[in-house]
Amino acid sequence: MISDPNNARSVQMSLIRAQDTKPEIRVRRALHAAGLRYRLYPRDLPGKPDVVFRDSKVALFVHGCFWHQHPDPNCTLSRMPKTRVDFWRPKLEGNRLRDQKVRIILESQGWTVIEVWECESKPRDLERLVVQLQRLNRRQKVANRSPSKPSIKPGIRVGK
Repeated sequence: MISDPNNARSVQMSLIRAQDTKPEIRVRRALHAAGLRYRLYPRDLPGKPDVVFRDSKVALFVHGCFWHQHPDPNCTLSRMPKTRVDFWRPKLEGNRLRDQKVRIILESQGWTVIEVWECESKPRDLERLVVQLQRLNRRQKVANRSPSKPSIKPGIRVGK
């Protein structure tokens, strides 16, 4: 039996995941280990960010370098395929344009958008991400404090 190369490619492409990719799992494990709690893939936000911190309005996207064409010239994972360029170029450039539009929409709604690239999901990079997110969370909590709200002291019952 002669195998069809197009069918083999189709089978290979069908194995690629849209959610719960290895880089996403690495990022989520690092965030959880640092005590950061988050939500996944909220449908009510444009682009369905991979990780969301609603209280601090931070949307985190974990991008595959190939699929989202990482613009870093040192990234070896983002190369353009050598075959069927007429198919791949518009597809991958469309992904980048969509990412830009989603970023603009979220930022106009007051969200901080962070992109984590697949090649940046190494432990040392994730440590920097955790520190950045902790700072953003702290800054937002301070901004959300209202001096007009009475503070409730421990041990004092409110209501019945």
